Amino acid sequence: MRLASPTFAFLVALAGTAASQDTAPVPPPVVPSFVEETGSAGIDSVFQGGWEYMVGGGGAAFDCNGDRFPDLLLAGGEKPATLYRNTSTKGGALAFAAEKSGLELEGVSGAYPLDVDGDGIMDVALLRVGENVLMRGTGDCRFERANEAWGFAGGDLWWTSLAATWEKGADWPTIAVGSYIDRHEEISPWGSCTDNWLLRPAAGERRFAAPAVLKPSFCPLSILFTDWNRSGTPSLRVSNDREYYEGGQEQMWKVEPGKDPALYTADEGWRFVRIWGMGIAAYDLDFDGYQEYFLTSMADNRLQKLANVPTDGTAPKPSYAETALARGVTAHRPYVGDDLRPSTAWHTEFQDVNNDGLVDLFIVKGNVWEMPDFAMKDPNNLLLQQADGKFVEAGDEAGVASVEQGRGGALADFNLDGLIDIAVVNRNAPAQIWRNTSADAGGWVQVKLQQPGPNRDAIGAWLEVRCTDGTILRRELTVGGGHAGGQLGWSHFGLGKETDVALRVVWPDGTADDWQPLAVNAFYVVEPGKPATAWTVN
Repeated sequence: MRLASPTFAFLVALAGTAASQDTAPVPPPVVPSFVEETGSAGIDSVFQGGWEYMVGGGGAAFDCNGDRFPDLLLAGGEKPATLYRNTSTKGGALAFAAEKSGLELEGVSGAYPLDVDGDGIMDVALLRVGENVLMRGTGDCRFERANEAWGFAGGDLWWTSLAATWEKGADWPTIAVGSYIDRHEEISPWGSCTDNWLLRPAAGERRFAAPAVLKPSFCPLSILFTDWNRSGTPSLRVSNDREYYEGGQEQMWKVEPGKDPALYTADEGWRFVRIWGMGIAAYDLDFDGYQEYFLTSMADNRLQKLANVPTDGTAPKPSYAETALARGVTAHRPYVGDDLRPSTAWHTEFQDVNNDGLVDLFIVKGNVWEMPDFAMKDPNNLLLQQADGKFVEAGDEAGVASVEQGRGGALADFNLDGLIDIAVVNRNAPAQIWRNTSADAGGWVQVKLQQPGPNRDAIGAWLEVRCTDGTILRRELTVGGGHAGGQLGWSHFGLGKETDVALRVVWPDGTADDWQPLAVNAFYVVEPGKPATAWTVN
């Protein structure tokens, strides 16, 4: 990659090698330009409600009408959720139209797109305070309730997180849902966390079996199925809110076909961590084939890297080292204004917002309520990665440092111009959307996977883009993580000054395609064993 050798620089920094005094300074990253277009884009949504809506407030980005522009679903809390059909044109100002879709339920705290029945039309899982609901897509941004038809138990709890995967050999998804405290009891004292559920396929049927309880459960605000060890079998990572439990910690469950779920233990290498866990983002930052995990919290954000990655081909242990301080992503207090109290972080994503080939980190911030020990004016973070692997703050200069009470978010190329735009859901204030108007960003490529049969969107696949210097950019295709919302559609890779790249897909069944060349600044649809097909925006 035609950059300042990010792989080498990162490994030097990671090893703690002292730089000589005459080492050239690392060039600063190009700061992208964002313009807020909330009003002109037609976005008019507020996530609001009482204490049961102090968490949640997610956004989901996905294509609901087949034009491949990402549409946007925003949770409303006590107000109905709102689906916004994307009416933007390529490279133009962002434009959306509120759509009567069947998704206008009250009590919605989050939403995740997922083609449950594999018919090629996106469905939506709605997290709610009360009953979760699976909504079947019927085409043209219309949806109908499917809990009964699909055997999906919605429960009656305070649901706050969701993740989905396809277990090997299954023709129906497995969905995990995380619940918060018992809303019918007093918040205190400790011990009020309700049960998390795992809903697996019913034997021999295209529907869900009765839910299995994941015990112990510790009030998660984000969960994610992720193939952390590249074994081909994702595990369930759970980020728990220490505010409402005692005796618990962060968790990771082994979810293996035909077996009961089981927690990774300290004897297996799992390290004890306890935070106010609110969001999860994953990306292979150091190009070693294994992902780092960023965990949001209240002033205790973590960036975790696999410790002692084996080089002899043996399986790694689930043991993680903390690297947030070394990488500059602690994001523990506001960086604008005079409020120096600790920050509260929620939704988070890795995306390359300036297309320089180094993925960046966005964090949505906002006080839980009016907690006096934490900052009230708490700007969102936009942390840009440098060539040495460290990150620097650019939220204010880039124009996205909102100090509303942020919760959920979605980073996607809403106008399909190759630049990542940003949407944020705020509590008790209007949602916001920013268009990326950067004129000096680098090249890019965007890829959409599709395969026949169940799991049409190839959840669990790995996309790998190889640059001219051998650097490989990797993305795992997942449903979950973030905070109360996610997206499916185009997978974006910034490429810097690259002009020649190659793509390989490792499909969910473990089959790896051959490397194939891609043109820069283009969209591709990829199916197993077939040449990538270029797609042009109409």
